[in-house]
Formats: sequence, C-alpha cells, structure tokens
Amino acid sequence: MDLGFQKACAELKRIREEGVRDSERVVDLWCDCVSRYTNRLGDEKWALYEQVFISALDCGRLEAADACLVQLSRQFPNSQRIRRYEAMRLEAEDNLDAATEIYKKMSETDKLDSLSRKRLVAVLKARGRSVEAIKELTGYLKDFCTDFEAWLELSELYLNECDYKKAAFCMEELILSNPHHHLYHQRYAEIKYTEGTTESMELAKSYFAQAVRLNPNNMRALFGLLLAAGNCASSTNKSSTSASRRESARLAQWAAAQVAERYRAAGSKAAKFTTTNSSNSSDAAGSDVATLALQLSLCCSPTAAAGDASSPSQGQQQPASNPPML
Repeated sequence: MDLGFQKACAELKRIREEGVRDSERVVDLWCDCVSRYTNRLGDEKWALYEQVFISALDCGRLEAADACLVQLSRQFPNSQRIRRYEAMRLEAEDNLDAATEIYKKMSETDKLDSLSRKRLVAVLKARGRSVEAIKELTGYLKDFCTDFEAWLELSELYLNECDYKKAAFCMEELILSNPHHHLYHQRYAEIKYTEGTTESMELAKSYFAQAVRLNPNNMRALFGLLLAAGNCASSTNKSSTSASRRESARLAQWAAAQVAERYRAAGSKAAKFTTTNSSNSSDAAGSDVATLALQLSLCCSPTAAAGDASSPSQGQQQPASNPPML
C-alpha cells in the first residue's frame, strides 16, 4: 500500500472520529503504514491501539488484536477498560464462559459501567440464555432508561420468548421517545397484529396507518395496513360495529390501491433500463402483485364487510396519497 505515514494516520483519525465501520481498512493501514512508527505518534498511539484492537476483533485478525492488547495492558495494567478488552478477546476465541464471568464481576463492581453490562447481555444472548439476558437488560434499563437501542434489543428478546405484551411495551417506550420514527410505529403494529385479538388488530391498523402517514413509501407498512384493515373488516366479533367494518374495508381498499400503484410505477421504471423482453417480465411481475393486492381488498369490500348494497360507492373513490383518517 503506497500511502505515507501521515496520510495513513489522518485517515485512521477520520475513520475514528466519524464512527465509520471499516475494520479491514483500519487494520491494513495500521499493519502496512503505521505499526512500525508508533514512537512518532505520541499519546495518540493509545487511541490508535484501541481502534485497531476493536477493528482486528471485528474482522478476525487476532494477531493484530493481541499485539495491540499487549501494549495497552502494559500501559494501563489496572484499567477496567482493558479488563473489558480482555473479555472481548475471549469472546473472539469463543470462550464465552470466561468472558461471562469477567463481565459479571465488572458489572457488580461498577453498576455505571454501561458498556460491560451491555457486553454481558450480548454474551448471554449468544449462549442462548435469553431469560438471563432479559433479566440483565431489564436491570440495565432501570439505570439507563434513555438507552433506546437497549429498549429495542429488549423488545427483540421478548419476541424470541413470544412475550408479545412486554415486547409491545418496549416499543411504546420507543414511540414516546421519538413519535415521528415510522419504523417504531410499524414494529409496534406488527407485534399487535401478531397478538391476533380484535382489540390488538384495531391497534395494529391504526399504527400501520400512522407509519404510512409518516413515510408514504413504507411498503411493509402498506401491506400491514392492508392485512390488518382486512382482518378488521371481516371481523365477526360482537364489539365490531357495521360502521367500523365499513371504515376498515375502505382503508383496506385504499391500501390495496396504493400497493398496486407503486408496483405498476416500479414496473414502468424498470422498463426504461432493460430490454423489451425483460421489461415485459417486470411489468408482468408488477401487475401480478398489484392484482393480488386488489384481490385481497375484494375480500373486505364495504359490501362484503357490512352486507349493505348501498356502500360500494365508497370503494370507488379515487385513492388519496395519505391513508383515510381513522
């Protein structure tokens, strides 16, 4: 690699400050251009050692990681941070039992050591000990309740255990933290849809609709809205009124029309960059999905949902760009 020492150091600093994950590049720059001249780095070399150590673990280059860890251990022999790096090195060689013990001792020693506590959760999850991971992460969130990534991880752990109510609670915390994040609304709606009760299906419909309002290009939310509204429209539950079923049917038809329109547009756009044969197949694929979406909506048309012959005119309205108000 024909890069000068100064340029290599500048690029490593840029990667470190911007938080870019380019582990192979970091280790290559270190090994080829920097490692032989550490005496010229001054105090900056310790930050570089840390950067290269973590990157080397990330891409499986353990010899480079070991060389950096030796230097860090000599300079900071009693550091909790170095102790955590030693545990991460054990993780890299799949010695999860030893790593778990180190993280547990560190967590008991310092409850405010958030990184070690999160590493402990990660190791427990990797070992398939989900119940213990949930317990540790719940305790962590009592001390660090604004760690939104931890709330998301806890939701995933509850989903793995099929505990949908607690998973939904975690997503509610995230929605409160950022009510304009369409993926939080979508995820919450998916959990409620999975619960499958009449009440949860209504909630799923509302939150899928909100996700579409926040991001009209969210196809997953559109399909979710189509399915949830369709289920609500065909519900036979006594708590479901004729008016609510008609409204759900109208919403399902709107979602189906939006899905169909987007697939047709995608097929037309693909045709500009392909040959005549491939463009025909793209149009056909888009048409097939669009047809399927419209067929799904027929199952929950206002007439079918309410048994009322005077309702079809609602389904004939031109679809708007945003979901109808619930």
